[in-house]
Amino acid sequence: MFPSTLPTPRLPDARTLPSLRWGIIGPGWIADHFAHALRHHTDQQLTAVAARNPAKAQAFAEKWSIAYAASSMDALLAREDVDAVYIATPHNHHFPDGLRAIAAGKHLLIEKPLALNAQQATQLKQAAAARNLLCMEAMWCNFAAKYDVIRQLLADGVLGEVHTLIADHGEFFTADHRIFNHDLAGGPMLDLGSYLVALSVFIGGGAPDSIIARGQPVPGGSVNGQTSMLLTHRHGMHSLLNTTLFSNTPGAAVIAGSDASLVLEGQFYAPGNFRLTSSEGRHSLYWEEPANRYLQLCHEINHFAWCIGQNLTDSPIHSLDQAITTLATIDSVRQQIGVTFNEEQ
Repeated sequence: MFPSTLPTPRLPDARTLPSLRWGIIGPGWIADHFAHALRHHTDQQLTAVAARNPAKAQAFAEKWSIAYAASSMDALLAREDVDAVYIATPHNHHFPDGLRAIAAGKHLLIEKPLALNAQQATQLKQAAAARNLLCMEAMWCNFAAKYDVIRQLLADGVLGEVHTLIADHGEFFTADHRIFNHDLAGGPMLDLGSYLVALSVFIGGGAPDSIIARGQPVPGGSVNGQTSMLLTHRHGMHSLLNTTLFSNTPGAAVIAGSDASLVLEGQFYAPGNFRLTSSEGRHSLYWEEPANRYLQLCHEINHFAWCIGQNLTDSPIHSLDQAITTLATIDSVRQQIGVTFNEEQ
């Protein structure tokens, strides 16, 4: 039955969460957004930051009023006033940096992707479990209000049998962007494409049954520039996905079911609007929210703190198994399009 109203997002009350002392490793542009969200939209604490470049760490510390700036990750990890670390280093550093944080006994939130591949991600899961530590991938959209409304609509069966997911994510980048750097695990799949594959795993309820992928390299470059994917899932759902570094695309998504369809305005993973429409077209509901984008990093931060408060070592919203399934799917795509990272050779 088509609902009369959309569900209310189920978000933790920040006032009930433990106030963790955070360290940031890798103060780049996403860490800057993370620090802003934490400072202004949570009750968490920022106590330390580390970077290989001491001047960069010091400038970041001054900007965000962080008491301690370290020129090495190990110096930060040795501090007793750091409960949890946010790892925002380049993709190919997530795995080794994560292992070092676990060895130091720190809970860790690792910027997506959790690791370069499913094998590395599985090792992180096992290492964190052995130390009874929370390890979570910062797939920020999964923790946001919009995704929780969609999660409830799916659980309530409002869409009926979901047959089709269509989504794209393309952006234009200048030639000097690190996404074109093979030595930093560049290309779209671990960046833009990870949102697409994670959405298909979320909507499809797990790993796809089959994967067909086609890729196109960057002209004269050493990385993939565009990938299209057809994933088939249990119960017959198809995911049609495209990611590209060549152009800006609408970035919308359609989740089509037998009883209703959801159309997410672009960019589908970011804060924004969607419309739920019944299949016969007589009923419609509209979700609207401010496009405040990275301010909503606060939701993954609060959820992480909630997990710590509940003594959990895995997220019930975005589990390590989900992150591993996403990476395993990307691994298969990369195999088909001929993309191997330096650390895998």
